[in-house]
Amino acid sequence: MLSLRWNSSNPVSRSILLRQGAIVKVSTMVAGFGMPGMALYSSSKAAINLLTKAWAAEFGPRGVRVNAVSPGPTRTEGTTPMGEGLDQLASQAPTGRVGDPNEIAQAVAYLVGDGASFVQGVVLPVDGGRAAV
Repeated sequence: MLSLRWNSSNPVSRSILLRQGAIVKVSTMVAGFGMPGMALYSSSKAAINLLTKAWAAEFGPRGVRVNAVSPGPTRTEGTTPMGEGLDQLASQAPTGRVGDPNEIAQAVAYLVGDGASFVQGVVLPVDGGRAAV
């Protein structure tokens, strides 16, 4: 029996067993650089990035696309404790603003949709351009 986990708490889609479909993992922009107090969080998300590429290589030939999104500063319940620090972090990106969860959701929707049928093993930055600068 195949037992895999996604995002540490949700079972991976049965699409792996059915040999078709798409999996999108959620990473973070801080998986690519160091920030004080973020070592465990950022290193676990960096592992998600590599797992995305490894699963793309492993499950891609079976018809399963595996990708990830890498959100930048996004206003959620989880980022509320950051206060103005979230705005300061967002100001470093070309857009200069905090992202909305719907913007991240739209990127996920793209990756699971037919329009991304040739996209495989990608960690897509959805960070207001922060990865570019």
